[in-house]
Parts: sequence; structure tokens; C-alpha cells
Amino acid sequence: MARLKFKIQIMCGDEIAMGPGKADLLAAIAREGSISAATRALGMSYRRGWMLVDTMNRCFAVPLVETVPGGGKGAGARLTAEGGAALVAYRGLCDRTGGTEQSEEFANLQAVIRLRPGA
Repeated sequence: MARLKFKIQIMCGDEIAMGPGKADLLAAIAREGSISAATRALGMSYRRGWMLVDTMNRCFAVPLVETVPGGGKGAGARLTAEGGAALVAYRGLCDRTGGTEQSEEFANLQAVIRLRPGA
């Protein structure tokens, strides 16, 4: 049986402003309180995480993540109000498209797709 998998990406010029990985990173930053802890939790390098945050912050009108340098109390990163709203909006969009597995269009495609690629 075929599966339906959507990967929603919001583009800003040629850059991916928001996608599944960036949404996961935002959620991890909100949960962990720092980019380094978030990237560790997701199993990605700090450099990769920082690059994703930088892309999001450049693509949105208002930064989604703000950082507080240091190492002491209050240091780390957090989502801005706009970052939290963008994450909720993106997850909501993904949830709305998830129900299309019940659509007639998908049933029509599923009826003619192979279980595995043929030769």
C-alpha cells in the first residue's frame, strides 16, 4: 500500500524559510532554552543549527529566535513571540494537509501505484 508523505517548505527567494527540520529546531530551542542543547537533542551539529536559525531570522520580517550570549544565568536562546507564532502556524498547515490521505485523489493514485519500483 502506498503512503502519502508531505514535506511543506515555505520559500523566501531561493532559501527555505521554514520546513520540517527548521520547525523541529524551533520546538527544540523552545524546550531546551539554547541552540546548543537543541542541536544536541536533535543530533545535529551546532554549526548546522546556527545556520538554520540564521536563515530563518533573515527570511522573516522579525527574527524568530533571539540569543543572549554569555554562559551565566539568562544566557541561551528563546523563540520570539513571532517565532512561536510561526511554529504554530507551520505545524497547523502541516496538520491541515495531513488529512488528504482520505481524499479521492490519493485513493485514485494509490489504486495504480506499485508496492515497489518495477524494472
